[in-house]
Amino acid sequence: MSYPTSDSNTASRQPITVPKFVGFKAAGHKISMLTAYDYALASLLDSTGIEGILVGDSISMVVQGHSTTLPVTLDEIIYHAEMVGRAVRHALVVVDMPFPAGHLGTHEAVASAGRILKETRCQAVKLEGGAEQAGVIAALVAAGIPVMAHCGLRPQSVHVLGGYKVQRERERLLFDARAAADAGAFAIVLECIPADLATDITAAVPVPTIGIGAGAGCDGQVLVSHDMLGLTEGHVPRFVKTYANLRETICEAVDRYRDDVRAARFPDEGTTFH
Repeated sequence: MSYPTSDSNTASRQPITVPKFVGFKAAGHKISMLTAYDYALASLLDSTGIEGILVGDSISMVVQGHSTTLPVTLDEIIYHAEMVGRAVRHALVVVDMPFPAGHLGTHEAVASAGRILKETRCQAVKLEGGAEQAGVIAALVAAGIPVMAHCGLRPQSVHVLGGYKVQRERERLLFDARAAADAGAFAIVLECIPADLATDITAAVPVPTIGIGAGAGCDGQVLVSHDMLGLTEGHVPRFVKTYANLRETICEAVDRYRDDVRAARFPDEGTTFH
């Protein structure tokens, strides 16, 4: 299978639907996903031909400045997802169900997920949890709402888990992933799981697995764009590969702009109206 590149004709690409996304597993096509929270970045990411864009509750940390994903609200994530949905023409756009929207009963979960799909032009939601969320996953799917599950490290449960730790309980994780797939999840994020276990889970479920800190044996990978692009200040998780240093690039550009303003070199003749 050929892979699209950044110089491909974006307009000629067909949108990636949930069935197409699921089909990548059988085709052996590795899935690439990144996060986006606004129109500009989402448009850039989509132009490269990546298969998925996640409007993650990580917005709480990388955009809002909180220390966990817990503070972001449903209204806030819808606000950002609407921008992303308007920008994307090709990738499948998945939106995180923020805490505690998935834990208030099936009726409330359907109502919250329904708002996301109705108000954002996005195609699916992501819900943290495995076996304990099977009933909610099934209810969402029955309502016509595609669900990406999330097993392993679950950031919304950081206080229960005692921090951001690698998850190693083999039987529980296998059970969670199978339960999520059986309930109708079209894909499963596997976060911070030993690579050999994530490979076994990938083989055990019929839907794509998307790894983040779970090794190369998953069907695809997702990263927070701010981490991957080198925009994150301070600690970056071990599983992140940084492909650029945009923080340094931006700071250097602002330094030059500041110096030009102070020295009256900007505006110059070429940027002035007469």
